[in-house]
Amino acid sequence: MIKDVPLMKDVLPATDTLPVVETFHSVQGEGIWAGSNAFFIRLAGCDVGCPWCDTKHSWPAKHHPKRVVEELVAEAIAHNPNIIIITGGEPLMHSLSPLTAGLRKANLKIHLETSGSHPLSGTFDWISLSPKPFKPPLDNIYSRASELKVIISDCQDLDWATVQGQKVSAKTVKLLQPEWDSKVGAQLAFDYVLSHPEWRLSLQTHKLLGVR
Repeated sequence: MIKDVPLMKDVLPATDTLPVVETFHSVQGEGIWAGSNAFFIRLAGCDVGCPWCDTKHSWPAKHHPKRVVEELVAEAIAHNPNIIIITGGEPLMHSLSPLTAGLRKANLKIHLETSGSHPLSGTFDWISLSPKPFKPPLDNIYSRASELKVIISDCQDLDWATVQGQKVSAKTVKLLQPEWDSKVGAQLAFDYVLSHPEWRLSLQTHKLLGVR
């Protein structure tokens, strides 16, 4: 289902440029869409501060160049992907409406990866919500989540996942993803899924393959 979200007054004003860490063509490595041909647009800026984040270089927006939205759309079209993934950082720190409008005109399917800690902007076919206790999601994001992906490194993360799972729609796919360097997290997630069949296990398959 396409999710239409109007601009909100407390979102940064719409702009024709966005700070971009990188763009690349690969496969989606995580979640339900793992293995899908995907073009990634990684935006800069994040104020969530996950200690185990594997893209900490994306946090300071001012360290990355601003790119024109039209150029990003043209680059996405040229790669002919199955899906476009807007990720970060925390992409919702920026107004995403101009970017998603351009991608939508090109008939591209648009996915968002977000912590949900900032107001939603833009139009998406799929929203992957990965809530973090360091900066919890806004309440109105839960009903719009297509999939809920909780990172697991210790028992407290399982407690957090249980609470988060109660806030999403019954149609939302619920995933536990072990923190990459945590063998404890992997075992906890594995055992939890075996005893809670409403949850699924998500692995970072791109890291297993050694690709981006």
